[in-house]
Amino acid sequence: MTPRTSDYQRRVLDDELDALLPHLPAISLEGPKGVGKTTTATQRGGVVRRLDDPAELEIVRAQPSRLTQGRFPIVIDEWQRFPSSWDIVRRAVDDDPSPGRFLLTGSATPSERPTHSGAGRIVPIRMRPLTLVERGLAAPSVSLRSLLSGSRPPLEGTTDATLEDYTRELVTGGFPGIRFSDERAQRAALDGYLARIVDTDLPELGVELRNPATMWRWVRAFAAATSTSTSFDKIRNAATGGEDDKPAKTTIQGYRSALERLWILDELAAWSPSHNHLQRLNAAPKHHLVDPALAVRLLGLDASALLDGQGPTSIPRDGTFLGSLLESLATQSVRVFAQSAEASVGHLRTPGGLHEVDLIVIRGDGKVVALEVKLSSTVGDHDVRHLHWLRDQIGDELLDAIVITTGAEAYRRTDNIGVVPLALLGA
Repeated sequence: MTPRTSDYQRRVLDDELDALLPHLPAISLEGPKGVGKTTTATQRGGVVRRLDDPAELEIVRAQPSRLTQGRFPIVIDEWQRFPSSWDIVRRAVDDDPSPGRFLLTGSATPSERPTHSGAGRIVPIRMRPLTLVERGLAAPSVSLRSLLSGSRPPLEGTTDATLEDYTRELVTGGFPGIRFSDERAQRAALDGYLARIVDTDLPELGVELRNPATMWRWVRAFAAATSTSTSFDKIRNAATGGEDDKPAKTTIQGYRSALERLWILDELAAWSPSHNHLQRLNAAPKHHLVDPALAVRLLGLDASALLDGQGPTSIPRDGTFLGSLLESLATQSVRVFAQSAEASVGHLRTPGGLHEVDLIVIRGDGKVVALEVKLSSTVGDHDVRHLHWLRDQIGDELLDAIVITTGAEAYRRTDNIGVVPLALLGA
């Protein structure tokens, strides 16, 4: 069932919904507020139950059976406002497992958990902010799905996107409803988004912040750790400036858990190879917020500051903070493309960082595509050394190896390592 509104901006996720909704009775779209879940779901909905509308929520509480009445597919928007709706849908699916009946959207995992996980009845699908393709920065010419085929396809295409263009996208972000051409309006919109997390979203989850300033210091330290696997103890130290009186680990864990439930943290797990080719891999996740624009605002930076090489110094890193943000932006898009191709994404890092690869896209059979992200527009032999090392380690299980750049042209080097501008990478 394709979107029905002519001016709707089609998302990569729409292909997944087109493939799954005709076969599954219920799908849950999960992701942070403002990511576009409601707009995408309501394009397909026969009846829409908006549980963030107090009047409609009151009626549903009084007569819960209304949730399953009407023309299918029924969209239950912000289902976590009435957690019982999950079990109501699950029971309806048990009674009638016909496909295409329900679309649920949720911006948080409620503290009052459903009595049943919904496994086998309600299929969760993650929705993330707009990829660069969806933002229209350039027309993609390299498909991640084709790279996962293992055919090592020819790489071609050019883009006019410059480092300044990528930096502008980093500070603007991928939340569809809060993308403004005016820089001041954009900063205000993102600041308001972040403020809502503390003022509204966390209290709605039942989270009591006795000292919001402590939470914000930790979140800013987490933002400073973008694209690193820095330990949480070091992030906690960075949040307190080395003070002896640090917040308890249980307090920090509470912050982390709450932000994960709001889909604001989007950490990238370490890759675990299917065979024992590699020894002693670092299992720590890489830290990412759901959109790097949030990290930019939390740290009070703008495009000019990033291009001047400014950034936090509390967390050690290789290279500039702009480079780390570009990696986070690439991670965001690659995760969307990989999900569409039924693949997962991790990262590789050996202890001490002797060898690391920014993104490992894992096919269902365990074979992988390796992606390195470079701020530079050009690629030299030094930039591909980790990809060569990985090829030596896992052989034919490496389907392809690519360096993602800010350059103008996609091509293959003589060593068969691909070079692809980020703007040209698509699903």
